[in-house]
Amino acid sequence: MEFIYEGLLSITPQQVIMYLVGLLLIYLAIKKEYEPALLLPMGFGAILVNLPLSGVINQTMPGIGEVNGIIEWLFNVGIEASEALPILLFIGIGAMIDFGPLLSQPIMFLFGAAAQFGIFFAICAAALMGFDLKDAASIGIIGAADGPTSILVSQVLGSRYVGPIAVAAYSYMALVPIVQPFAIRLVTTKKERLIRMPAKPSRPVTKTTRILFPIIVTFLVGLISPASVSLVGFLMFGNLLRECGVLGNLSETAQTSLANLITLLLGITISFSMRADAFVRFDTLLIMIIGLLAFVFDTIGGVLFAKVLNLFRKEKINPMIGAAGISAFPMSARVVQKMAMKEDPGNILIMQATGVNVSGQIASVIAGGLVISLVSAYL
Repeated sequence: MEFIYEGLLSITPQQVIMYLVGLLLIYLAIKKEYEPALLLPMGFGAILVNLPLSGVINQTMPGIGEVNGIIEWLFNVGIEASEALPILLFIGIGAMIDFGPLLSQPIMFLFGAAAQFGIFFAICAAALMGFDLKDAASIGIIGAADGPTSILVSQVLGSRYVGPIAVAAYSYMALVPIVQPFAIRLVTTKKERLIRMPAKPSRPVTKTTRILFPIIVTFLVGLISPASVSLVGFLMFGNLLRECGVLGNLSETAQTSLANLITLLLGITISFSMRADAFVRFDTLLIMIIGLLAFVFDTIGGVLFAKVLNLFRKEKINPMIGAAGISAFPMSARVVQKMAMKEDPGNILIMQATGVNVSGQIASVIAGGLVISLVSAYL
């Protein structure tokens, strides 16, 4: 009993806050089913790393010396040393994505680019709030709506806020069904939300096109933004596994076993950055606020871009599909379709929204690479 009493006395108020944060993440994962594969291990990990003298992080023990903790070791090897975990996850993500809707309507590429506006808005906002450039750039990537990209960029740039950035990125990804409808309604009229679009693809997509697409994208992006090759390359490699037609078992493994295992390990590993001394700060609250603004302005940027295009088009685009240009796949496309059905039960926008959504996957990792290149060159 004496050991328990001493342990309880050594718990700090900041650690108590982290226990509550961990329990909140677990609650959102189980009760609300918000990104449970990530929020559950992150929440439980937040409790593990904040227990007094926790064995999951490195400790110096009397008579023994330095003892390695499993979560700190995973963080050092899987994220800090090589960013292996977030990059490997892109293989699974790429294998899940069908680029067919995008390839049948190439104009959708533009919406993915427009919906990255929130990244650069958030970088400017963070810089104005006093964050240095590498931290501001890392915080801005929350607007990519892509957790692995957020972790990778913040780690490569050496940000001090990897934990809060990861929590904000994944939390807001989970809250897409709540955040996006508000932002869409803010900048659209009911008449615009009622616009119908053709439900069938404008052109068929051949198998050859599907196979060549990931190869060509990797090559072009490698020339334009070399820093994003690891992100785009692994994403496209996963997609090539899907589309080649001769590696069905590997494609299925990448989509299921690999993606699930890496997601599980990534969630609990990133909790190392959620230690109370590094997480419970006023800066964390600012990061959460900036992250929310990034998501909102991503959505607004995509919608406004669609409205600008409508000024020059005879066949109008429903501007809501522009909101799907973030990387939260396929949640954002589903949100757009749900809103369209609510306004007009016969309005089917899922194909266009999906095309925009997968373009957002590509645009977000390219944006991450560009941010790394630009900030590195400036520093």
